[in-house]
Amino acid sequence: MGEILKNVWHHPTGRIGLILVVLILIMGIAPQWLAPYSPTKLSVMERFAAPSWTHIMGTDQLGRDLFSRLLYGTQIALVVALSTIGIALIAGILLGVAAAYAPAWIAKIILMAFDIINSFPSLIFALAIVALLGPGLEKVVLIVAITLIPHFGRVARAQTLSLKNAPFLEAERVLGAGRIRILFHHIIPNIMGPLVVLASMDIPVVITIEAGLSFLGVGVPPPAASWGTLLNDGYVNLSQSVWPVVFSGLFLTIATLAFTLFGEALRDAIDPKLKGRH
Repeated sequence: MGEILKNVWHHPTGRIGLILVVLILIMGIAPQWLAPYSPTKLSVMERFAAPSWTHIMGTDQLGRDLFSRLLYGTQIALVVALSTIGIALIAGILLGVAAAYAPAWIAKIILMAFDIINSFPSLIFALAIVALLGPGLEKVVLIVAITLIPHFGRVARAQTLSLKNAPFLEAERVLGAGRIRILFHHIIPNIMGPLVVLASMDIPVVITIEAGLSFLGVGVPPPAASWGTLLNDGYVNLSQSVWPVVFSGLFLTIATLAFTLFGEALRDAIDPKLKGRH
């Protein structure tokens, strides 16, 4: 792991991505220590205040400190992204490995389910489910995770098929190793590299989907300070102040850029054969 991070650090754009990702993680892990105000503290007399020493990014339509709300929005974005990727990664690995080892008819059912989920655009599928179940942080995580499971499942299946008849696994079987041992000690550790890279590059996708759902009012419900909610509030009151839209869009752009650059550098570090194929 240390060698991989070292290679990421020496990557032309990986250093920028790594620094930005670390800063985003710090803001998301400890917003209560960094935020100068509570994200729900109202100050009606300071509505739509411009950036100043008191409020470095200004205030929103209720006089709430925009910088504090953006910091707490970072926490929500990371919680949604990491939870979603974690669920989708685990489910995708299990289903992908099962499709590689199961009888043909079971594998066909799993792949058919992947195709059905992939046939719907992620945002449209999420909107349809949220319309049925209602908004909520847990529902957003679950819905977006379902849309990403085929993404990881197909890669896990392809990697498993390329390994299942490898000579070193045949040697393990001859020595008496059972299927469970082979799966958890050899197959899964050997297929994790491409999946981790894929997960890192899917984080900005999840952040964008969550922000889009919240912007449309069907994602994280207020008063939670999601970036999408802040963008929507700023858009509605754009004639009063441009700062909520500017800074909310800036945070979302930087987060997307950071994880994209980090993911590309991580991909090149794990598989040098892909270096330069951006």
